Amino acid sequence: MTTVLDPTSERRPATRQRLDRPGSLEGHVVALLDISKPRGDVFLDELERIIIERGANVRRYRKPTFTKPAPVDLRHEIATQCTLVIEALAD
Repeated sequence: MTTVLDPTSERRPATRQRLDRPGSLEGHVVALLDISKPRGDVFLDELERIIIERGANVRRYRKPTFTKPAPVDLRHEIATQCTLVIEALAD
């Protein structure tokens, strides 16, 4: 079990079971989520190149601002269209 600390409310940390990592990226649809911090797109550009080389499809997403959680509709879109998610944090 893993304890996840949510910066918006750490009074009751969530405990979640870690999911197994896939053996390969081939055939997966990977969401690259830019949280709108400076240079996050630069990091994701390089990740996208590597992920495509490994056989996955990539979809790019961007939060309106890094100061708030992703909107519900954006989270739903990612959850229904992608099998894996990578979130970019940069400065």
